[in-house]
Amino acid sequence: MIAIEKTAVQTALENLTNQEVYIHLETTTGAYAGLRNAGATPVGAYIRNGAITYVRGTITGEGPYRVGLKMENGWVYAEGLTDYEVDANGRLLLAGHDSEGRLTVALELSRTPFRM
Repeated sequence: MIAIEKTAVQTALENLTNQEVYIHLETTTGAYAGLRNAGATPVGAYIRNGAITYVRGTITGEGPYRVGLKMENGWVYAEGLTDYEVDANGRLLLAGHDSEGRLTVALELSRTPFRM
């Protein structure tokens, strides 16, 4: 993965617009929260291989970034994104890492399901 190039990510989002895509979305403070603050509650959210169709995808911010996917009846969004890759299979992989390089958020879009 490399640091987000806003124009490249926007183009990748537009290339997947109005198509059924599979989404992997994950957020976590995980065990990191407990390591930094014994009273903190770890939190996270996870979905893998949910099928969505979005009518508009947008990247905003100056870094870390936010990506919003507008669907017919709602939104999916992820914020805190720092890095991206479009892999050999055409999947858009976005991630956010904290100052120590630990994963805090992932948003991935693919025309085919992700392997379990």
